Amino acid sequence: MHLNFSQQMKMSQQMKLAPRMIQSMEILQMSVMALQEKIEQELSENVVLEVTDPRQRDLHETIAADPLLGKDIDRREIVVDSDHNNQADFERLVEMSADWPEDNFTSGGKPSSNRIDEFSDRQHDLMGNLEAHPQSLQDYLLEQFHYFSSDFEERAFGEFLIQNLDEQGRLQGTLPELIQVYGKPIERSTAEKVLGMLQKLDPPGVGARNLQECLLLQINEETPYRDVLTTLITDHLESISQNRLPLIERQTGYSMETIKAALEQLRGFEPYPGRRFISHVSQNVTPDVRVELDSDGHWTVQLLNEYTPELRISRRYLKMLAANPDPQTKEYIRKKIESAKWLIDSIEQRHTTLRKVAQAIVDHQTEFLETGPEAIVPLKMQQVADDVGVHVTTVSRAVDGKWMETPRGLYPLRRFFGGGTVTADGDEVAWQKIRLKLQEVIDGEDKQDPLSDEALVQVMADHGYNLARRTITKYRKAMNIPSSRQRKEY
Repeated sequence: MHLNFSQQMKMSQQMKLAPRMIQSMEILQMSVMALQEKIEQELSENVVLEVTDPRQRDLHETIAADPLLGKDIDRREIVVDSDHNNQADFERLVEMSADWPEDNFTSGGKPSSNRIDEFSDRQHDLMGNLEAHPQSLQDYLLEQFHYFSSDFEERAFGEFLIQNLDEQGRLQGTLPELIQVYGKPIERSTAEKVLGMLQKLDPPGVGARNLQECLLLQINEETPYRDVLTTLITDHLESISQNRLPLIERQTGYSMETIKAALEQLRGFEPYPGRRFISHVSQNVTPDVRVELDSDGHWTVQLLNEYTPELRISRRYLKMLAANPDPQTKEYIRKKIESAKWLIDSIEQRHTTLRKVAQAIVDHQTEFLETGPEAIVPLKMQQVADDVGVHVTTVSRAVDGKWMETPRGLYPLRRFFGGGTVTADGDEVAWQKIRLKLQEVIDGEDKQDPLSDEALVQVMADHGYNLARRTITKYRKAMNIPSSRQRKEY
């Protein structure tokens, strides 16, 4: 093998994303709350960036339109191009700062004492309206367990078992495994005694090690059909889940009426006793756009950006740029102004793109807004991209995590996209419309003779939807609809 060292020139083309473009794409993909957090972060890191004070907005607009300045000096006219020298732009900024009044270089002064007192009062009101921390399952059980007459060893192991319950109220493991994890010497009989004490606590079924034990613990002396329920839970739980009632009838000798009455009682049992102690936090959804019907009868999109503060470059630092002779200070301010301008432009580009994309979606889904979800039409992102004149990935970023407020409710923008199928008449129908029709057919079937998937294929074909059996099965499972055998009522 011959080794040779030489120099060669090679020409190639590479596509690289500029930092400004990367920032624009990231901001476009952000939700309204994420954008607010991004702005707050930038405000804390960039000293030249400030929020426009509403009390000074009129004055700012008056100054911006001053003919003595030669052109508008609105914040969108401050152009910073990283590929050029920018010397002329910064000299213009210096001249602009010299014409602004002294007291308008900052976004606002210090709050008065009255405003501070008012803010403090609101804070106290908010704290007074906060919901108290909900009681946990472990706290609730410990309160009950301490009423038992028990020695130190039993009490310690009982507290250990309570702390090893999962959020559903079941023990995480068998008793021998828990004894081994406990790590302290304890007799098996003592451990079983403590477990029995735990399983007597409220809510019924707590401390069980599986579903069968959980259901059996909820049977007491006053439970109707107590013996029948014990038999069904002990020996026929799987057959119950598969709705095989005739098989249970043959194996147990109970009548069908007795089995159905016992199962009706079983439906009132709680398979997850600790579920009611789980704290579910409702996540508020903030819409990004609102669609309304204008006076001409057209659906128009309005951007909801009240949560996005209006930003501008600080006049105070523009004045410092003119007054400070230090080159390092001027270079620092230049970089900060450049970063602020990029952010402002990216936010405005996000608003423009989101408004155009949402309007294009509304134009395609007019029947959805006027009639309801059953009138949704198949829509692909490429169609919207062609309408707006952007790449399809831009549409994907624009609708990601965004919500639209409509007269029919609040919907994610991705809700309006979806494929479809061609009916017997040659019309393209959205999958969502097919799912609604499938649900309607199953709701109207005879529950004593429910439709199989094969029968559903024929019924849907009669309605003009030619679908394969595997498609029916896929959507039935996706909609959490049981099979025909499980839907049968005896």
